[in-house]
Amino acid sequence: MVAPLDSPQLAEFVAGLDPVNAAADAAPGFVWRHQDDNGNSTGVRVLDDDMLLVNLAVWESIDALADFAYGGAHRDIMRKRRQWFERMSEPYLVLWWIPAGHRPSVDEAVERLLHLRANGPSPEAFTFKDRYESQSLRTQST
Repeated sequence: MVAPLDSPQLAEFVAGLDPVNAAADAAPGFVWRHQDDNGNSTGVRVLDDDMLLVNLAVWESIDALADFAYGGAHRDIMRKRRQWFERMSEPYLVLWWIPAGHRPSVDEAVERLLHLRANGPSPEAFTFKDRYESQSLRTQST
């Protein structure tokens, strides 16, 4: 973030959290999202940085996540992201496959992100740009 979450500079972003989260919850392919007592994850801190926010969710497919992330309410609010967030020089988003029914922890997400930063995209940690199929999809198709 460019300022604390309770600053006037982030007020529009904060006001958009509940509507965007509601849109995610209702989106095709959405399964689950991490929530703290606020109904989002804004109270979670990682990597000893008070200016980083956590957004951790499970989706049925990468395509379902991409449709939400790059469309509709999420796209509309993220068009203004440079007003609220500094550009990061290293990866800040990580994707990975999980078994059905698993709910990843924030610690698991941090481990995957650090793996991506250290090793680049792999089946264990990847990005929208460098996608990997799930092991179960590879097994079924061979």
